Parts: sequence; structure tokens; C-alpha cells
Amino acid sequence: MSTFQLAVAAILLGFAGSTTAAAQGSGTAALAAAIRERAGRVPGAEVAVSYRDLATGDSLDIGADVEFHAASTMKIPVMLEVLRSVEAGRLGLDQGILLVNRFHSIVDGSPYSLDAGDDSDSLVYTLVGQRVPVRELLERMIVRSSNLATNALVALVGADRANATAHALGATHIRVLRGVEDIKAYDAGLNNTTTSADLAVLLEKIERREALGAASAQLMKEILLHQEFNDEIPAGLPPGTPVAHKTGSITATLHDAAIVYPPNRKPYVLVVLTRNIPQPETARQLIADISRLTWSHAAGANAADGAR
Repeated sequence: MSTFQLAVAAILLGFAGSTTAAAQGSGTAALAAAIRERAGRVPGAEVAVSYRDLATGDSLDIGADVEFHAASTMKIPVMLEVLRSVEAGRLGLDQGILLVNRFHSIVDGSPYSLDAGDDSDSLVYTLVGQRVPVRELLERMIVRSSNLATNALVALVGADRANATAHALGATHIRVLRGVEDIKAYDAGLNNTTTSADLAVLLEKIERREALGAASAQLMKEILLHQEFNDEIPAGLPPGTPVAHKTGSITATLHDAAIVYPPNRKPYVLVVLTRNIPQPETARQLIADISRLTWSHAAGANAADGAR
């Protein structure tokens, strides 16, 4: 592919000049070109990809510093801060938290509530008025992406602390400002945002046990491995491949951020962010295809590494 063709492909993705490949060889360059070509088949789509192979040292970034609405991927830094608070003794995993459905907008402090019908985990609403263990709220926030559990935990530890924790770990562009469904904040443009590179930083540090102590890191990975929404990155992998991941979606926006565990080798991190794709199934298929391309590259790179 010529330099001109690469530039055109990057413009189609909305990220001209934003592609880099660290530890780049011909295989990584080929992966980048294949991802661009696949994403370019979706008119108007904007896509960011970050790949970090903990086995070979390969890495790839496409649009990795472009900010996206974080959607539910913001639950990763929230979970990190909750577990850090547990490690610091400020919270206990089995501590019961009174669950309420009343929160306050960051715009003016006015109250708002969440609608069970708009939440991917409506069963949590049956627990309102009861004390729910922190551990269960964590699991609900990730496994079923419960917005109510998320807002309860954000109220507990503070969005500012989750934001500071992410920045301290090297995810310096991420913004965790608030819980979910704060419509006044949304209308004012006060949104949680992220980049693919920031999510890759957090996932790599979780896997390397540099973000949390060993027990907390293991718990976080176990919860992420139990994620029930598996139509994006896991759909592009061989059946049964373990994936510790978190999805996120709002209108015309769909993300997945994952640690993928191939057999008999170290894992790799893959983050795919998308927007301007109105049809969710189109976005799901795009992410699954990028995952499939990355798996094929990782398998080939590992084989070549083993042959040296």
C-alpha cells in the first residue's frame, strides 16, 4: 500500500496522521493496514485501536489519543478505585452499602434517578432500600454493566478519585467526571471520556499487577472474565478463549477493551473504540473482525518469536 493510500485510509477513519506502531515489523504494519482497510468499509466510521502484546512486545496504535465518549468503559477506572480503597482499608468487599436510586447532577446538584427499563441489569433495582455488599455491586457493574451499581460506587468513592487513580497509572487523557445518566451534565458536554491508549494502559497494568495488589488484581480479572456481553472482541476469537473485558455503548458508539488469553503464552491487550456507526450490529461486526485480525497477527508473531 502506497503512502498516499495509507493517508486516504487514515482520513476515512477520521484520524489522518495518527497511526503509530511501536516495535513495528512487517507483520505489525500489515495488521495496521488490514485494520484500516476493514474499518474503511464502514462509511463515516471513526475507529481507534490500541494493541499491546505482552508476549512479544508488539504494539500498535491507530487514533489512540483521540477522545471518545467513554460510555461504560469508565467502569474500569471506577472499579480500580474501589479496589484501591479496599486495599487502603477505607472499604470492605463485604461491607453493605445502602442502595438508593437518587443521585445528584454535577451541574447544579439537582437530584435525578435511573430508569430500570434503560439499564442492562434491571434486577439490581429490586435491591433498592437494602444493604448490598461492595463485592456484589462491583460484579453487577462489570458483568451486567449495571448503571445503578455504577452510580452507587461512584457516589461511594468519588469520580474525582477514580479519575486521579487512572491518571496516576498513566492514563492521562481519561476523564471520569460523573456517574451515568446525568442528563444535565450530558447536555452541558460534561461527559466521561477516554482514549484507546488510556484503556490499554490500565488493562496492561492490571495484568502486570502494577495497578493493584495481587489479590485485588486477581479479583478484578476474574470479574472481567465473567463479562456477559461477548459480541465484540470475544466474537472474533476461537470459541472458549478467555477474555477479561468491558464493553461500552451509547447511541452510534460501541467499544470493547480486553485482555485476551491465548493458550500457552502471555496475553495481549486489545482496545477498540468506535463511533458514528448508527447500526449496533455493524459496529459489533467491525470490532469482532478487528479482533479476528489481531488474533491472527498475534498467533503468527508468537510462532515467529518461538522459532528464533
